[in-house]
Parts: sequence; structure tokens; C-alpha cells
Amino acid sequence: MALVHCTLGNQEPRKPTEKQVRPQSTFLAAAPESTQPETIHQSAPIQIAEPPPVMMPIPEPTDFPVLLDQAKIVIDISEQQLDLYKGKQAIKDNLIKSYPVSSSKYGIGSQAGSNKTPLGRHRIQNKIGEGAPEGMIFKARQNTGIIADINGKDRSDFVTTRIMWLKGLEPGKNRGRRIDSYKRYIYIHGTAEEDKIGQPASHGCIRMYNSDVIDLFDRVREGTEVDIRK
Repeated sequence: MALVHCTLGNQEPRKPTEKQVRPQSTFLAAAPESTQPETIHQSAPIQIAEPPPVMMPIPEPTDFPVLLDQAKIVIDISEQQLDLYKGKQAIKDNLIKSYPVSSSKYGIGSQAGSNKTPLGRHRIQNKIGEGAPEGMIFKARQNTGIIADINGKDRSDFVTTRIMWLKGLEPGKNRGRRIDSYKRYIYIHGTAEEDKIGQPASHGCIRMYNSDVIDLFDRVREGTEVDIRK
């Protein structure tokens, strides 16, 4: 039996097939899970600096007496009140301060010897007593060196602390023979009877609290007009 030899000589050699190389996908590998517990880092608390304390300016006292270049005083007998105005007009916008006073317990009038308070226009002719202690007694406008016992047992009609001596400006009303306010010694002054301020109690003058008469004295000049009204 003849042997048949198979040969590949008549066949074309097989070309090796190219591998189909697929492009590899790129991806980020996941980080391996940590076996340690997660640590939470707490940030330090933010320190907010407190603002420096605000230094408020100390307000100047509004009631400190200032000498006025021009002023006018109006005394209302019915109200027992003295109003001080800056300038020469007694209008609301010019009002500086109001003070309680005491006029004559005998009423209003200009006759000499009547002990009454005169009406009408006057001016401060003289200022007396600057620098004297509060409560100082004056006699005939002279400093006696004696301090009054305010509201004490001695109820004399003392003139104390300061004097503003008034001169009448209306002839036939408060100026002239037998009706002259200046010759009648009509003053604005302090008193030892402060408990009677606000009611008629004087012998013709205008009484004030001793502290108030100092305040008024320091605000006005000689020549300041004073209008005394019903």
C-alpha cells in the first residue's frame, strides 16, 4: 500500500494574523479604602477683636452762666417769674432761663413809702456784691460779713448775696419825684426767706433764691433792661 505523503509545499504559507489590539481605557484607580478612622480637623475658633472703647466727649455744661453782650429781663408779677432773654427782644426763641421770684406782699405801685413793686421799664443801674459768699447780708449795700440763716428763725427782710439796683426809665411812672424806683432802692436781690419764693412776700424789691441771683448776676451787665409787668 502506497503511502500518500501530504505536503504543504503547494499551499501558500499562512500569514500570521495581526492581533486586534484594543485601546485600553484610561481610568483613575480608586484610592484604597483606609482602615483608619477618619480624622476630623477642627479649625481654631476665629478671634474677633473687640473694637476699642469709644471715648465720648464730655458735654460742656449747658447751664454755665455766660455774660451776655445784650440781654433783656421780663418780670411777670402774676406768675412770680423772671425770664432772661438774649438780645433786646423778649421772644420765645431768645429765652435763656426762667427763675421763680417774690414781689411785694403789698402789691404793685410806685409811690415812695408804699413798699410796693413798681411796674414798667427799668434798667440795672448798679451791680453790687460780686464774689461775696452765698447768703452774705448787705446793709445799705455794704457787705456786713455776716451770713444769713436761710429760712431760719430770724425772718428779717435781709438783702443777701447779690444786688442789682434798678433805675426807672419812664418819667411819671417809675422815675421822678415821689415815684422814683432808684431812690426807693428797688433791687433784684437774694433773700433769707427762700421758702417764700413764688409768692408775694417782699417789701417792694424782687427777691430770688440765693443761687439764682448769683446765676443771673453773672449773666447780665449794668444797663440791662428790666421790664416789670402785671
